Amino acid sequence: MPVNTGTYTTRLQVRPDDIDMFGHVHSSRYMDFVLAARFEQMERCYRMSMQEFLEHNLGWYLSATELRFLRPLKMGDFMDVQTCIVDMGTASVRVEFNIFLAAGGKTICKGWAEYVLVDLKSGKPKPIPEWIIQRYSLPDDPIS
Repeated sequence: MPVNTGTYTTRLQVRPDDIDMFGHVHSSRYMDFVLAARFEQMERCYRMSMQEFLEHNLGWYLSATELRFLRPLKMGDFMDVQTCIVDMGTASVRVEFNIFLAAGGKTICKGWAEYVLVDLKSGKPKPIPEWIIQRYSLPDDPIS
């Protein structure tokens, strides 16, 4: 089901360990950037840190992803990682993301990721509880 959760942005900087032998960020690091942004946004924007999920024996497992690389990031570049939950299933969420170069705003990478909510004790998918849906949702009419 489509949801209204808001779009949030986190600024990160390319570090030396992100760089590959060709002098730009290795492709495998882009999902690390998205995960770092999501963890920060979960706490700052939804007021629900990953620690709170762990306290409820819950975790989000990555089940599928797609990344489109448009431009390289290089050492020292600052990027803005923008994410938004666009769909919520029974036990999953789909997050779309864009990574922009902070200087100039050009799109570096874009894509999506699907995460499944898992009961950490059983390792099995778990329906998303209503209290999580409420924490992640914005009112349809923010004025009322």
